[in-house]
Amino acid sequence: MSERTQQKGPDQSPATKSGRRLAAQLAEKKAADARRKRNAWASGLAAVAVVGVLIGVFVTIGGGDDKPKTQADATPSASAPAPDEAGAPPAPQLPEGADPALGSKPTVAPGTGDLKKLTVTPLIKGTGPAVQKGQNITTNYVGVFYKDGKEFDSSWKAGQPATFPIGVGQVIPGWDQGLVGVTVGSRVQLDIPGELAYGNEAAAGDGRPTGPLRFVVDVLAAQ
Repeated sequence: MSERTQQKGPDQSPATKSGRRLAAQLAEKKAADARRKRNAWASGLAAVAVVGVLIGVFVTIGGGDDKPKTQADATPSASAPAPDEAGAPPAPQLPEGADPALGSKPTVAPGTGDLKKLTVTPLIKGTGPAVQKGQNITTNYVGVFYKDGKEFDSSWKAGQPATFPIGVGQVIPGWDQGLVGVTVGSRVQLDIPGELAYGNEAAAGDGRPTGPLRFVVDVLAAQ
């Protein structure tokens, strides 16, 4: 064996140097992988924290009894339509194919002359089925005194149509007699003498309108 061969120790061999480099590369790769995993975990945790904060803000603002009044007023409930911009009651839900005029409160003028009998005057002809005795009907209406046209009652003020059974004595006779047979989607004028309304003379403390009356009634549904 030559002197040069003897002086080259095992750590100086090309194979050993190559193995060290490979081992160092593998170790560096493992360290880099570990760092990437730690970073990914930290990023995911941060994202979860952000989502949690957003949900907390939503629940605080959107729910609870202490919701600001301005927000509550801007969020109408599912059962009550929102008022229009002027603060007027909302337009009623109309039957399919109904005349759009039924969405607005009618102007009711006083009558003329002496009212002797019930008079039903069609103002808008609906295309729905005819109202039958014993059905529950949903209506909007305006009631005025026949002689001077002064309004005494109206479903439009509250923005809520009235529902009641018809033809079975639950309302004044002028309504029971005048609305049976009217088709859904119609607007009719009922001129009702006192004896078919609330009478011609008020009882003490009664407060009901007496004498001949005029109603304009929109029939929105019957079932």
